Amino acid sequence: MTKIARLDEYKNMLRSRVIALIDCNNFYVSCERVFDASIQTRPVIVLSNNDGCVVARSNEVKKLGVKMGQPVFEIENLIKTHNIHVFSSNYSLYADMSNRVMTVLAQFSPTLEAYSIDEAFLDLTDLNIPDLTLFGKEVKAKVLKFTGIPVSVGIATSKTLTKIASEIVKKNPEYEGVLDLSFCSDELIDECLSKVEISDVWGIGPQYTKFLTGYGITSARDLKNANENWIRRHLTVVGNRTVLELRGVCCIPIATDYPPKKGIGRAKTFGKEVSKHSDLEESVATYISRAAEKLREQGSVATQITVFVRTNSFNKNIPHYSNSISVRIPYPTSFTPDLIKYALSGLKLIYIEGYKYKKAGVYITKIIPEEFIQPDLFGEYSIIEHHRQSRLMLIIDALNRIYGRDTIFFAVQGLKRNWRMRQFRLSNRFTTNIDELLTVK
Repeated sequence: MTKIARLDEYKNMLRSRVIALIDCNNFYVSCERVFDASIQTRPVIVLSNNDGCVVARSNEVKKLGVKMGQPVFEIENLIKTHNIHVFSSNYSLYADMSNRVMTVLAQFSPTLEAYSIDEAFLDLTDLNIPDLTLFGKEVKAKVLKFTGIPVSVGIATSKTLTKIASEIVKKNPEYEGVLDLSFCSDELIDECLSKVEISDVWGIGPQYTKFLTGYGITSARDLKNANENWIRRHLTVVGNRTVLELRGVCCIPIATDYPPKKGIGRAKTFGKEVSKHSDLEESVATYISRAAEKLREQGSVATQITVFVRTNSFNKNIPHYSNSISVRIPYPTSFTPDLIKYALSGLKLIYIEGYKYKKAGVYITKIIPEEFIQPDLFGEYSIIEHHRQSRLMLIIDALNRIYGRDTIFFAVQGLKRNWRMRQFRLSNRFTTNIDELLTVK
């Protein structure tokens, strides 16, 4: 068999894949609506950290012309005129609702990739489903029934085509939330691709959009029909993969195994500028505590922490300062008190009194699997002490997971936390905090 024949056979094998993308509609808005029936058909927006910008919009708000990422101060009059309901981002609620959606989706296929908080890919190739459109409607109905979250379902032979199918579904109500492109003719697929701008193609960023538009490639259909050699030369192998995906060749497999992160960071802009060292200590201790939870979650330990602080670069009326420092830990650990101790030692070295700080953060690196820890016969590190610390953190993590974040926390994280981000319009954590359960009158 020639090399070309083998390549064609491989492409045909990949072409036979059937993939579904389940995309939660206006996810943050939908989460808020699940627990408040009065806003089901009313305009709703959800704001970013510190209530700064719009990060989620209901369809009613989209029709009013509100843009994604638009600063909220620009639409204050619009909010009052149209009685738009405004919420701060409730990340605890959204993460838990996402987990519930993924749990429902896992019932439909043994191969699931949770691509983001509101998207998941399902591999349907070997499931012998006679009617994929009917299957998609069943998925849609079951997710809505068990979680209250409306979803769109796009089905095709590649991930990129499922993305396009999902976008078409959202803009065209006649599809009733489901579009199957897996067995459509090339003519019908081309018709769909011609309606998709090049900037909306998965994997094509602003720079590639500008470059391709300059050569007359303005739609997904144009990109699909572009010369492969030319694409490979100018857009490298990544661009060529996108072209093949648009042609129905599955080049991006379903990812079910996620490698451990090599770096874990936590940083947020403060709700107000702070100048006290104690406030910065509280924030750094809190961020390192959150990062340590993620470190233990993936079964890892680390030997280096980077701490940074900075003032508000947008405030021209104050002196500016920013700095960072990396602190080496003498032994690998995921024990929160030890990580806090070394992080605060780094903070002490870079803190300068008199500045108004707007942001601080931590970044954990030099991460290795916990099972790779080696006992230190003559040093200060004790494997027995490590196991004792691990058991303690296991109990603390379990209690915080069951009863809500910060059920148990370390005193240095503070009680009032005056530096925390602004969330003046925060809804209850209905599913993760027993004190904030929904009550029916």
